[in-house]
Amino acid sequence: MYTISLPPELAQRAEALAKRDSRTMSELFREAFRAYSGQQTRRTLDELGEYAAGHNPQGYTEADVPRLIKEVRAEKPRRRRVRSNG
Repeated sequence: MYTISLPPELAQRAEALAKRDSRTMSELFREAFRAYSGQQTRRTLDELGEYAAGHNPQGYTEADVPRLIKEVRAEKPRRRRVRSNG
């Protein structure tokens, strides 16, 4: 449980919205928090997408990953296993 304080004008607007939509103040603020949280998540994902786009000049996609792994493994010399006689 949390207690918040709002400036009088904002409190009146919140109460009017809650009344208009037949909601409690708790319901109104829960919905507001969900909306805010969703916006922040979208912003973070957008920022990550911009970062990834700038660090992926070849334009690789997830579908390219198995092929790229194969290519890298093919380029590496294979190590020989050493057997111990123990």
